[in-house]
This record gives sequence, structure tokens and C-alpha cells, in this order.
Amino acid sequence: MTTVSTEEIKALREETGLSIMQCKKALEDAGGDREKARILLQKKGSEIASKKGDRTLGAGTVASYIHASGAIGVLVELSCETDFVAKNPEFKAIAYDIAMHVAAVNPKYLKKEEISEEDRNKVMETFKAEVADKPADMQEKILAGKVDSYFADKVLLEQPYIKNPDQKIQDLVNGAVQKFGERTEIRRYVRFSVSE
Repeated sequence: MTTVSTEEIKALREETGLSIMQCKKALEDAGGDREKARILLQKKGSEIASKKGDRTLGAGTVASYIHASGAIGVLVELSCETDFVAKNPEFKAIAYDIAMHVAAVNPKYLKKEEISEEDRNKVMETFKAEVADKPADMQEKILAGKVDSYFADKVLLEQPYIKNPDQKIQDLVNGAVQKFGERTEIRRYVRFSVSE
């Protein structure tokens, strides 16, 4: 097992906001490589989130963001299990960051499951011409990739987080689950714009 310094642990803790013990273990498992440790922590966050997926969401917070111009405003409801977590300033900050992201990127859907068959079929029809000259056995796979790529930009949970493009919004939510130990999810959002 690799020995890691207190400074390395502290630096990873400041980057991720996770506990000292989680950061220490991740650094040890990654052989002292901070980038690998960050990836391990992100993977662990996804595993923890999936295990807590059936818990009841009984609390949460609503965050608002109004852009400096006053022309764009967003409300986001970030749900969790208890008031204890909902009142935590760090939890509220995550909700605010998500609201700011929604203001900047304007996603059309919260999650993939919200994409209607009608919308998916329209996009598939649009891209069919682009794959017509490809080998027949590859067309379906290429088309599916193009459709998934198109919708990834439109689905909030799939979008790269504006403050850290290496992380998706879903990873940000999974990090909250790992940090606070409770099921957490974006229940809904609404974006208002004067120009739209």
C-alpha cells in the first residue's frame, strides 16, 4: 500500500469536499496519483448513489439563480432524505450551482427518460441521411450513436458541468450522495428567459 502525505490528502479533500478517510483511501488505492484517486472517488459515488436509489426523498431545497442581466432566472428543486442535509450550506450550494448551470446551458430535458418517442424519431429521421452511405451492418449503430450524442447536450444530467467539464451533472449529484450519505436527486427545474 502506498503511503500518502497529509498535504496530498488535504489537496484532494479541498477539490472534492469528501471526508479525509475517503480521500486517503482513494489516494492509497491509486498509488498516490491524484487524478486516478479522483476517478476512483467518482466511481464510488455512482455505486453509492445506485445503492440508495430506493430510499424516500422527504426533504430538499429550492435554489434560485438570476443572471446579472436580469433576463434569465432559474429555480431548481434538489431533493434529499432529511432536513438535516437539506439545511446544510454545502447542499444548498450544490443546488445553486445546478441552477446557475441551467441558466447557462438551457437543457430541454432533466433525464433521458423524458425524451419522447416522437422527439427521438424526428432526430433519427434527420440523421438517417448522414449514415446512408455507411456499411449496412454499421448504420444502426452509427445512427444510435449520433442520436445519443445529440440528446446528451439537451439532457441536464448528461451535460458536462460548466464549472468542471470533466464532470457531468449526474456526477455532481452522485458526489452529493457520497458526501452527505443520502439519496439525492434533481426533482425538477424551470428556466425563465425574457428573450424566449
